[in-house]
Amino acid sequence: MGVRLEGFDEMRRKLHDLANRAERLDGEQKVRFEDLFPTDFIRRFTDFLTLDKMFAASGFKVESAEDFEKIPDDAWDAFIEKNTLFENWEEMQTKAVEEWTARQLGLDD
Repeated sequence: MGVRLEGFDEMRRKLHDLANRAERLDGEQKVRFEDLFPTDFIRRFTDFLTLDKMFAASGFKVESAEDFEKIPDDAWDAFIEKNTLFENWEEMQTKAVEEWTARQLGLDD
């Protein structure tokens, strides 16, 4: 009498797919704000419906990466703390990167 185990081929395929996806993420990644902070993320964690609406409400002109980089860190952190579930911009970015990575690895199902 023995035990028959099934499903290992499927698990092996999924692990192989995960390894391939992880390999593609190796190294530095350039990710657009829209991809890092999709509408679903903004709606779940902020007082806004879209990233554009969040930028507009901030009172800062944000039409490019250069515009965003000119925003004083302390002022942006204060805006994030007041209008999101995060204490500061670094915490918000960390969560966004975690979720983006999970999506890229196919772990967000």
